[in-house]
Amino acid sequence: MNTSFILSSPQDSCQSKLFSFASAIHQTFPFPRANTCIRVSGFCFRRTRRSPNLRSHQFRVSYKFPKSLFSEEPQLSDVDEDDEEDEEAADEYEVTPLEVLTGVEEEDDALEAIPTATETQFRSAEFKWQRVERLRNEVREFGEEIIDADELASVYDFRVDKFQRLAVQAFLRGSSVVVSAPTSSGKTLIAEAAAVATVARGRRLFYTTPLKALSNQKFREFRETFGDSNVGLLTGDSAVNKDAQVLIMTTEILRNMLYQSVGMVSSGSGLFHVDVIVLDEVHYLSDISRGTVWEEIVIYCPKDVQLICLSATVANPDELAGWIGQIHGKTELVTSSKRPVPLTWHFSAKTSLLPLLDEKGTKMNRKLSLNYLQLYASGMKPYKEERLQRRNSKKRDRTDIMSSPLSKNDINSIRRSQVPQVRDTLRHLEERNMLPAIWFIFSRKGCDAAVQYIEDCNLLNECEMSEIDLALKKFRKQYPDAVRESAVKGLLKGVASHHAGCLPLWKSFIEELFQRGLVKIVFATETLAAGINMPARTAVISSLSKRSESGRTLLRTNELLQMAGRAGRRGTDEMGHVVLVQTPYEGAEECCRLLFAGIEPLVSQFTASYGMVLNLLAGAKVTRRSQELNDMKVLQAGRSFEEAKKLVEQSFGNYVGSSVMIAAKEELTKIQNEIEFLSLEVSEDAIDRKSRKLLSEKAYKEIADLQEELRSEKRLRTELRRRMELKRISVLNPLLNQLEDDHLPFICLQYKDSEGVQHLIPAVYLGPLNSLDGSKVKNMVYDSESFQLNVLGNELKFGDAEEMPDAEPSHYVALGSDNSWYLFTEKWVKTVYRTGFPNVALAQGDDLPREIMRMHLDKEDIQWEKLADSEFGGLWCIEGSLETWSWSLNIPVLSSFFEDDEVLQMSKAYNEAVECYKEQRNKVSRLKKRIARTEGFKEYKKIIDMGKFTEEKIARLKARADRLISRVEQIEPSGWKEFLQISNVIHESRALDINTHVIFPLGETAAAIRGGNELWLATVLRNKILLGLKPPQLAAVIGSLVSEGIKIRPWKNNSYIYEPSTTVINVINFLDDHRSSLLELQEKHGVKITCCLDSQFSGMVEAWASGLTWREIMMDCAMDEGDLARLLRRTIDLLAQIPKLPDIDPQLQRNAMMASNVMDRPPISDLAG
Repeated sequence: MNTSFILSSPQDSCQSKLFSFASAIHQTFPFPRANTCIRVSGFCFRRTRRSPNLRSHQFRVSYKFPKSLFSEEPQLSDVDEDDEEDEEAADEYEVTPLEVLTGVEEEDDALEAIPTATETQFRSAEFKWQRVERLRNEVREFGEEIIDADELASVYDFRVDKFQRLAVQAFLRGSSVVVSAPTSSGKTLIAEAAAVATVARGRRLFYTTPLKALSNQKFREFRETFGDSNVGLLTGDSAVNKDAQVLIMTTEILRNMLYQSVGMVSSGSGLFHVDVIVLDEVHYLSDISRGTVWEEIVIYCPKDVQLICLSATVANPDELAGWIGQIHGKTELVTSSKRPVPLTWHFSAKTSLLPLLDEKGTKMNRKLSLNYLQLYASGMKPYKEERLQRRNSKKRDRTDIMSSPLSKNDINSIRRSQVPQVRDTLRHLEERNMLPAIWFIFSRKGCDAAVQYIEDCNLLNECEMSEIDLALKKFRKQYPDAVRESAVKGLLKGVASHHAGCLPLWKSFIEELFQRGLVKIVFATETLAAGINMPARTAVISSLSKRSESGRTLLRTNELLQMAGRAGRRGTDEMGHVVLVQTPYEGAEECCRLLFAGIEPLVSQFTASYGMVLNLLAGAKVTRRSQELNDMKVLQAGRSFEEAKKLVEQSFGNYVGSSVMIAAKEELTKIQNEIEFLSLEVSEDAIDRKSRKLLSEKAYKEIADLQEELRSEKRLRTELRRRMELKRISVLNPLLNQLEDDHLPFICLQYKDSEGVQHLIPAVYLGPLNSLDGSKVKNMVYDSESFQLNVLGNELKFGDAEEMPDAEPSHYVALGSDNSWYLFTEKWVKTVYRTGFPNVALAQGDDLPREIMRMHLDKEDIQWEKLADSEFGGLWCIEGSLETWSWSLNIPVLSSFFEDDEVLQMSKAYNEAVECYKEQRNKVSRLKKRIARTEGFKEYKKIIDMGKFTEEKIARLKARADRLISRVEQIEPSGWKEFLQISNVIHESRALDINTHVIFPLGETAAAIRGGNELWLATVLRNKILLGLKPPQLAAVIGSLVSEGIKIRPWKNNSYIYEPSTTVINVINFLDDHRSSLLELQEKHGVKITCCLDSQFSGMVEAWASGLTWREIMMDCAMDEGDLARLLRRTIDLLAQIPKLPDIDPQLQRNAMMASNVMDRPPISDLAG
């Protein structure tokens, strides 16, 4: 609890009196340091309040602490709790006994009151450590039997939640436990309580996390609870006290330990005396790149080890618990849907911050609808003075406006007008006391720009500013190279950024200041939501979509809730706030759609790797001195393919497939059968049979004859419409190909979306796709079947072909006013205007605007989205970039053009074709009216209406079938096919003989490596060419193997990176031939595992390994600090592995150790993740 004493004094008081007074206060309250702030006329002193004295085990009756939820005695509260509240709260928690699990019986008085802010104050770290030590002493004296829920609860000075209690009880019963609860609900307490019990028993607990930064954070927290000597850390970068009773590590480290227990064993497995393994953030199982690791741990883990799996809220925790119970042993599931701090959702627009949801929280606030915003922009007073408006003429105007569908252009205009600036939203947060806040922006550049944008806004008082200044001076003195100078100005005002481009040390410093309440706003990328303990009062989510390699992709519901979960500080805030922000791409409708979409299920991402195959199949070992099969050291027989298959097929995906997939396929079969039956009901033959049965012979014949005539006239109408389009193309084609180069003309594109809404898009015309020689877009269109156009010339009659020589559609490119690129054919051009952008260089020596726009178009290395399609070609679009934004803003709105501005003049032949088409369309309309006046039309219409109803039902069934197919594809069993493909590559590369299971030196090295493509890394490290390299050169080559995902930041102008030496370049070029051979072998067997070899950043690694200082290497550097630090840490990690790898030349091992030692220096060596 933060307490402030504000003491004012006369202006002429001297500082000595103030310090004397502060000293007197200190003597009156001689407490250790913590969170009490005493403010004396601008001076601030922080100190801690000591909790009540330690409760003695022998004196429980004479003194009682605040009641623990583990206790069975009723709670005292100043608010009466009735049965309805109990039932409502009970619904929020659930302990699920599955058929393969042990159920949990809930006790009648299990539910407790929600803790107050005062009760949730933690004791000081030293005090908690004393309690843990006391419990250990009691266990030594009285035995393990005394460990129960109450004893574990006595460590805490607050009541734990019900789901925490249920999980701890399940653990004490000896079960493995799966816990699914919202972000920031306190799942770590369960693991900590299990650690207390395990340490008290004299056994070991492993705590795994997906991130190094999170491992380091848990390491610090657990040392405060258990003492430095009882907690260790393993992250690949660091090994601290690795024999400790509580060992924190990344999941990959534990997976590699378990490989030793299931594969080639040369030493102990590392699981000696381990009773419990905690898998934190187990929902990472769905992560495409890393999810396999979590599944492997569960599969390989010894059955006598208890698993505690902590997950954010997911849709299928029962499937996860059932899977673990089936392959590992008795498992209990504990779920909670309750957040300790409730969330309120807001929506930020340009001039307002409104509730996102209505009062019931079931649908969107109507004041955020597009129609409402349209009325507001038109000057009306929507939903105000409703009764008066019903009596005047504005009611009709409003009805007309609200009933007409909005075009894409209208929607984009409304959204643009409502996009707030950062300062606008910040002002609302300040006014409503919603700080501190984490503000999620999905780009590093955006985070840093936001800090600079508001760094003049001071969010701190004098006391807080002085504290930050002092903390920054201490940090600068301790880590001079880790200070991010460009962020200091904003930090001193209470604003900071936090992303992967920052040094880990700097990020840890920001996290510490934020937790102390000295930083009010942190602009962060979504990685901050992944488990890092930085709770805030408010979470601001700047956009619902983010740029990716496949274009702009919408956030998933789970990602949104993960970020929103950072809001609401337990024990401090009564309510957490989530603010979603209007963008040019998404509004409140999309926010609500995503929010109500439902939580996604965990999906298996299990895939095989070289390390997995080698460790599971390896048997006898061939020594390095002799390659003869009779010179072997037999370690173990090696698993057969059948035994390996049993392990691989224990994946989560296969478990889900064995139950859910069967049910889904059965339902899919039923749906498809129903669709087939209903399709027969709406066929022409079926309608004809029903008509004969229902109508008289005369009425049937009349309608049948007219229907046949109608079908014939419709075919003719279609043909005339097609001829009209072709004649239009023949007029547009030469015009679009012959526009002058002195300007970039404006055009108007048109299309109808799937709902029939007409969209008109003003754009600036770049030119025909054929003219973009060497363009990536041109190559993509010509190489992809998706963009192929029908060859219409062969389908035209000879006379038509001569009459319309330019009737072949072509592709063209334009930039729309909505900052989207459009790829289109003549079909989608409404008109072309005389005016446009002058194609004149803005300054002497600059490129022409047309060339600049072509370069911007080529930068868009993403997928095109199809907006509309036709037999004359499709209309495609992709989002533009920041560089094209200024161009799009200068494109005039359509209302500013006049008819005289149009240069598109249609030919006489086209106008005649239009008239023919209109005449035929009218003829079809008249024929329909004749049918409607026939004798039996009423009965016939009933048949037609029933057919339409059946077609709608078929459409719904097809949508349901598509969803089921998608679900089945997600859970399709996988793993074994990839396993066999990889084993074939291993066999041909002479790493392992899959017939005899003899592992060769190459395979032995690859099996021991931690890395992406273990076989490729082993191939490089065993190559003799590396022996002639000096340590810095070796480091540079190793850096080229681990630089995947590292990029140069394009916005860093006039920046550079160090070039590698000639020796390094020659070695990398030599290795590239070996890489090509391995890639060919992988392609032969269908294996798709990348082989990284990139010399781009080798010079930076070589410079650092040669002794350059951090300031020298980062001066005008084109890389972010965080990226370079990540590259260097990866290089150090692989270098540090080399001395421990089997069958590696000793000279290479010595050079690797020397390079690693030189590179592992501040700020890279400092423990910060």
